[in-house]
Amino acid sequence: MELIHPIFKWLHVIAGVMWIGLLYFFNFINGSFAGTMDKETKQKVMPELLPRTLFWFRWGAAWTWVTGLILLYVIYWAGSLSMGMTGDEGSMMADSEGTINMWTHIMISFTFLAVFLYDFLYKSPLAKNLRLITIITFFLIAGVEYLMIHCGQFGFRAVNIHIGAMFGTIMAFNVWFRIWPAQQKIITAIKNGDTPDGTLVALAGQRSKHNTYLSVPLIWTMINEHTAVLSGKIFDINGLVLLVIIAIGWHIVFQFYKIGSKVKGF
Repeated sequence: MELIHPIFKWLHVIAGVMWIGLLYFFNFINGSFAGTMDKETKQKVMPELLPRTLFWFRWGAAWTWVTGLILLYVIYWAGSLSMGMTGDEGSMMADSEGTINMWTHIMISFTFLAVFLYDFLYKSPLAKNLRLITIITFFLIAGVEYLMIHCGQFGFRAVNIHIGAMFGTIMAFNVWFRIWPAQQKIITAIKNGDTPDGTLVALAGQRSKHNTYLSVPLIWTMINEHTAVLSGKIFDINGLVLLVIIAIGWHIVFQFYKIGSKVKGF
């Protein structure tokens, strides 16, 4: 376990840098760049550029998720950092009484099952109203955090890293099961000189944008998990710091999109 921790954390960071770096390339650079090419240029460039980029993109996502799951097991579920509100050493699934809490198991499971609720919501008619679905998503995240703290008895660090794991699972799902299958068909159509299916273009763009918005709060949870300086309390409310950071992170990404659309070539 002592060797697995540093080795897999190192691999986790390398894979994460690869994945998130390419995610930002696609969203802040490639999108506006592709719009400057005519059909003939796209037909020549895109089938050569995108498969290479998407190879590193999807495997970076896979390795980030797998190594992250291993680290969760090593550090929390079978490790020496307590998830309990008391901060005592011992079981990673201990409540304030020091016994296993059924809600703790439920919330750990939901960390990895929330992706199906997310996918359902964003395939539903609600997704057509961007403001409404964003508000619903934010309050659902707040609800999950509340249940982790008050029912699952998760400690500060455990809440941070499990919310991050939930975001990372959604992002990896989008890469492998929504973006990559759509992009394969889009690239094939461009290579053949056909117009790509607009539904697939919209789906790939939507899920890639979602991943970009989730990435900034995700990085916060990874970093802030290592410190208790910002212990999650504003106005004596546990977990409110993380919700504020999520909102700020989403706004930062929104501003990045605006800046990216204005950057021009020579």
